[in-house]
Amino acid sequence: MERTAATTARRSRLRHIALAAIAPWVAACTEPRADHPTAPLRAPARLADTGLYADIAARRIAEGVHTYSPQYPLWSDGASKERWIRLPPGTAIDGTDPDHWVFPIGTKFWKEFRFERAVETRFLQRCDDGSWLYATYRWNEDGSDAVLAPECGVRGVCETSETKRHDLPSVADCRACHEGTRTPVLGFSALQLAPERDPLAPHAEEREAGDLDLLSLIERGLLRNYGAERTPRIAGSSARERAALGYLHGNCASCHNESGPLQRLGMRLDHPLDCASPPALDTTVGVPSAFQRPGLTQRIAPGEPDRSVLLQRLAASDALAQMPPFGRHLVDREAAALLRDWIEHDLSPRRP
Repeated sequence: MERTAATTARRSRLRHIALAAIAPWVAACTEPRADHPTAPLRAPARLADTGLYADIAARRIAEGVHTYSPQYPLWSDGASKERWIRLPPGTAIDGTDPDHWVFPIGTKFWKEFRFERAVETRFLQRCDDGSWLYATYRWNEDGSDAVLAPECGVRGVCETSETKRHDLPSVADCRACHEGTRTPVLGFSALQLAPERDPLAPHAEEREAGDLDLLSLIERGLLRNYGAERTPRIAGSSARERAALGYLHGNCASCHNESGPLQRLGMRLDHPLDCASPPALDTTVGVPSAFQRPGLTQRIAPGEPDRSVLLQRLAASDALAQMPPFGRHLVDREAAALLRDWIEHDLSPRRP
């Protein structure tokens, strides 16, 4: 009991530290623009009123709502997911900056999380003032309806292991992950929607017929001004390195990038399409780490996974050591094994 209470307290302190770190960035991203004075948009009380379903009882998706799946999905304690996007009629995404797409006002995203049954659907909408609305809807036990969760989130809504339970995020949790980069939309980008998918990507999802990808977005006129490579891929030295760097991009780059509040750390795990060399290699391999424990001094120690801080934090379950600090309770063992093999077998000969 004491250990459980101590762990909960440590998680709360860590969440507070993380949210405090991004507070200035969140404020800048969510401040209403002077040319769009408007009252804050409020999330509907029921998922059925967000526009996702034509018939929620039959789970029939509304017209104009499209499915998609990123090639490097975010680990969420093993949850299976479905994702949808809707653009307002006659609008399109501006792809002038291939790494930071600009979504039209009124764009909506949904993501459903399932553990044996549907547990929650997260909702993201771009408001008239250019800011983003975040909401989470909790499904009832029989799956007949989903209602808006409190802004503070809900802890422990369903079991994910013998000792862990899934949490519905607070609005602050959503902002902490989404607003650590110039584009709050995660998992919907040129690299994530590349038609040539990474066959070694951890937890890769099968693309379904009708899913949007980069080429179909362009062909349908839903993405304009995109002049970059139409089959973007990570240029790893091996298939394993490509998958490892892709996993870091999909799971860590929302915070560890060149523009967010953690840029001062100088550790980039994003993968810009115009970079000849992956920034993750230059900013982690052989680079000293500020987070040090006995035997751990480098972010990635070439050829030595047990001395690599990045791997040890990804594989940690201690609330003060694990990365990411919140959003997961269980270790992603498949990804940890991939990164271990990459560090041990691919980096050693290149970075002696």
